[in-house]
Amino acid sequence: MTNAELAILGLVAEQPRHGYEIEQVINERGMRNWTEVGFSSIYYLLKKLEDQGQVESRLEQVGPGPARKVYHTTAAGREALDEAIVEALSQPERCYQLFLLGLSHLPRIPRAQALEAMRRYRAGLEARLAEVHESARRQRPLPDHVEAMFDYSQTLIRAEMAWIDRFITSF
Repeated sequence: MTNAELAILGLVAEQPRHGYEIEQVINERGMRNWTEVGFSSIYYLLKKLEDQGQVESRLEQVGPGPARKVYHTTAAGREALDEAIVEALSQPERCYQLFLLGLSHLPRIPRAQALEAMRRYRAGLEARLAEVHESARRQRPLPDHVEAMFDYSQTLIRAEMAWIDRFITSF
């Protein structure tokens, strides 16, 4: 199961949702900081999960306006989700960051240009840390597992900032 499928299936398992509501939750929780779910792919993924028998849809009246297609998890979807959660929690992922590829070719560019690029990278990390922090603050109080997700993300960003600071100093 892809990260995006896991994210969408997990949101539908929390409670039945329509596509636009899924987009709202993704934005509110800042999920794009840690998973790859594009707005345009939500309906594609819902259709794919439905074709696989992991969700089913029904037209339901959700507030004023026309009925919306609301997605519910199936027993097979809940089982697949549980298996994917266990796998996600037990398998460290390889790191294929563009930054590492750039670092592997560092000798090709002048030192001053490399330092400037790494300072921009660090500024980007600082901005990302502020975004994650603000996203968590806006949503508090958070369930413990969601608080842990934000804490994990912030810890990784801070560790990367500390590493880049040490590297820049010694470069």
